[in-house]
Amino acid sequence: MAQRYVKLSIHGKVQGVGFRYSAIREAQRLGINGWIKNEADGSVSAEAYGEKGAVDEFIKWCWQGPPAAQVRSVEISEELENVEEVDKFNYTKG
Repeated sequence: MAQRYVKLSIHGKVQGVGFRYSAIREAQRLGINGWIKNEADGSVSAEAYGEKGAVDEFIKWCWQGPPAAQVRSVEISEELENVEEVDKFNYTKG
């Protein structure tokens, strides 16, 4: 199966609304790996990798987020080099 690795920057009302925890649950449901963290500018950044269809579904989910979120934009950049192996999806404090 084709693999996909993406970096995401999610903007809007995405901090203090359970976005990271909900994203972790969604990533686990989809079977993808990576991490997610809050940024100082109020955005949330994430890296996700796994089966292409699952990563695509995760990106779609990020446009919605949990019920209290108000996502304004999701910036996506693809990176194929220096992918660090991570065996789960979790968050880091940022």
